[in-house]
Amino acid sequence: MSWFEATVLGLIQGLTEFLPVSSSAHLRVFSALFGWEDPGAAFTAVTQLGTESAVLIYFRKDIWAIITAWVTALFKKERRSDPNARLGWFVILGTLPIGIFGVLFQDTIESSLRDLRVIGTTLILFGVILAVADRTRAVRNAKPISELTLPHALGYGFAQSLALIPGVSRSGGTISAGLFLGYSREAAARYSFLLAIPAVLASGVLELFKIGEGPAPAWGPTLLATGIAFVVGYAAVAWFLKYISHHSFMPFVVYRIALGILIIVLVSAGVLTPDAGTPAH
Repeated sequence: MSWFEATVLGLIQGLTEFLPVSSSAHLRVFSALFGWEDPGAAFTAVTQLGTESAVLIYFRKDIWAIITAWVTALFKKERRSDPNARLGWFVILGTLPIGIFGVLFQDTIESSLRDLRVIGTTLILFGVILAVADRTRAVRNAKPISELTLPHALGYGFAQSLALIPGVSRSGGTISAGLFLGYSREAAARYSFLLAIPAVLASGVLELFKIGEGPAPAWGPTLLATGIAFVVGYAAVAWFLKYISHHSFMPFVVYRIALGILIIVLVSAGVLTPDAGTPAH
């Protein structure tokens, strides 16, 4: 991977990680369109450490309140009803599905699910699901995050596990689940970002050991892309939360469907092969 490729892919990661459009799909698709090699699951996971660092800083007050309340509640029974203490448990338990499925299907995630036909299909399918979810929320009294329950937290968790498939989108899947469950756009997005923290950090740390080995890019370009993703990601999450407080998700739905159709057309026409850019084995 060249320094220029790393710069472009870092920008793409930072711009798309928090939007419901799938950053992993964009890294895969745009690499294929530019004629570059697929950066791979390891590169994607490590650059997500950059965007997740942006989340840690942006939500630092929320995260600190959750951690302190959760730890205090372990020793003081009267604090266990604290919403932040319960939210800490919900984040932990909601992370289990993606951890389990990630281990069970790791080989499939890193190989056949990176097929461009799969990505095009999931972009369209989950774009439609997001549109329906947003429409469903519009006819309900939206709930704040403080009303989150354990069954709903697990529902978020299973929705997040679908993001193991490139094209689904971690934020898109979990936000859709939150909207279907009756939460406001802001509440659905905020919990989505908090829920992603343990999974993304764990995945990124594990994949660190693969950088520079086999088909994975070298350390230098990967670190550059990660740094760029952090800076751009911080601006993106701030903009996104402000945007959805007054607007619907329909622009993202239209974009997902258009991109998905474009990918399928290009593959069907032979302009791109389903495995374009993937290293030969």
